[in-house]
Amino acid sequence: MKMTGAQILCESLVKEGVEVIFGFPGGAMLPLYDVFPHYPKLRHILVRHEQGAAHAADGYARAARRVGVCMSTSGPGATNLVTGIANAQLDSVPMVAITGQVARPFIGKDAFQEVDTTGITLPITKHNYLVLDVSSLAEIVKEAFHLALTGRPGPVLIDIPKDILTDRAEFHYPSRVKLSGYRPTLEGHPSQIKKAAKLIAEAHQPLIIAGQGVLISRAEAELKQLAETAQIPVVTTLLGIGCFPQTHVLSFGMLGMHGMAYANMAVDASDVIMAIGMRFDDRATAKVSAFAPHAKIIHIDIDPAEIGKNVRADVPIVGDVKRVLGALNKLTLPVEHIDWIRQLDDWRKEHPLLVKESDKLLPQFVIQQIAEVTHGEAIMVTGVGQNQMWTAQYYCYDKPNSLISSGGLGTMGFELPGAIGAKIGCPDRTVWSIAGDGGFQMTIQELATVAQEPVAIKIAILNNGYLGMVRQWQELFYKRRYVATPLSSPDFVKVAEAYGIPALRVKHKSEVLPAIKQAMAESGPFLIDFMIEPEENVFPMVTPGASLAELIEEPGKEEAIWRQ
Repeated sequence: MKMTGAQILCESLVKEGVEVIFGFPGGAMLPLYDVFPHYPKLRHILVRHEQGAAHAADGYARAARRVGVCMSTSGPGATNLVTGIANAQLDSVPMVAITGQVARPFIGKDAFQEVDTTGITLPITKHNYLVLDVSSLAEIVKEAFHLALTGRPGPVLIDIPKDILTDRAEFHYPSRVKLSGYRPTLEGHPSQIKKAAKLIAEAHQPLIIAGQGVLISRAEAELKQLAETAQIPVVTTLLGIGCFPQTHVLSFGMLGMHGMAYANMAVDASDVIMAIGMRFDDRATAKVSAFAPHAKIIHIDIDPAEIGKNVRADVPIVGDVKRVLGALNKLTLPVEHIDWIRQLDDWRKEHPLLVKESDKLLPQFVIQQIAEVTHGEAIMVTGVGQNQMWTAQYYCYDKPNSLISSGGLGTMGFELPGAIGAKIGCPDRTVWSIAGDGGFQMTIQELATVAQEPVAIKIAILNNGYLGMVRQWQELFYKRRYVATPLSSPDFVKVAEAYGIPALRVKHKSEVLPAIKQAMAESGPFLIDFMIEPEENVFPMVTPGASLAELIEEPGKEEAIWRQ
């Protein structure tokens, strides 16, 4: 049966199980939007800016654990997607971005709203396509979803000229994908897995660093089995939070620039490190030459390009984390590391992460109160900067994908559209968007999306009147020269109410708990503007050029906390 390209695209999306598309229409995509009413299974969420579409698709993909789909018109619509696509690429998020393009006869003529979308996005996508023949469209969609979700996930872009959407062709959706040269390694090499098992058996102070690859592979059970069998303490990267229950006796928090002191101390003292599904990002390792100076390193990752890229690997294992850990667990014998675990427990007691006693409204206290009211059951979607770190540090995460944040790209403004996507992907879970007053204003227009759909997210703005993390660096390293960081903002409560969203302003510590409870009692969206202490900083902190063991543990304590 012959169909238009627009119909073929919709039929293909339905075949892939797509239920939600985040997008914004425009001239090049009108033929597609014209057929949407005939496809009720495809729910289109109208965002107010294409960057919001990409971030919402990102949040949806992480929360729902499926491919997120976003859509834009040609030219500025496509370029507005770029930040969100790059964000997904760096955080290994499965996404398919569909962009309109000028009709084929106008390509290369500098036509109205024409840009080289595939050229622009080549460095920030796993793969991209320019569709030049309507008969190839269904096969391209099939390939795009396969590429986005398999191997190391990532964004794939399909650029579709307007006349492709109106051309007609027979619709045949392929049952399988034929991509020569694309064969991700799933099974770890048996000899390397044996070497890893031997190192684990010989270790006296082993440590697991678990990254987002554990979550992507859905290997939480395998990780827990390995840690419990070999009695190995577990620390996580920022994006790995939730892959191992933080209430578990073997859990020792997040490592890195703003990680727990005891987690960084564990890395520095360990003799064998298992790095699982993580890429040794600079924010996790600090000074690479001083990272884990006493440890042999086992590195497990599905992407061979990450092995040895930043930190040497004594035992490299390329493969899917779930499969590799499954094989490794068969070779791992029960071991006890009582003294090592006792040492880490002592460090945790000696260097706790606490909210200092204060009558002031501190952001750490706000996050702790949200954790208490939600019983740690919420999905927390953060922006970037101080709000991100406080949320990572002071909320307790026992469930996978409970913290959704921009890791690699560090995108301010991710929090609101990301939370929209997460809530639509997991409608039965409570979703909190944690924002700074700076980042919130970058995508504040998505309050209209929240109101129109509506999307029942809860929004907490940690409002300190500054671009907080940049100000913190200016305070610590630039003699408090606060250049371009003092920040004026609108009345967020009035803005929310203008969109029909109930809101409160909280200025005092005693008001925090009642406000959070009121937000939770509301069936729809709710916004709270927390007027926090203006110059509160994030600690612990590893300063530039320092090792993980040389962090500042608390304000005024400039010396290194510990060195073996």
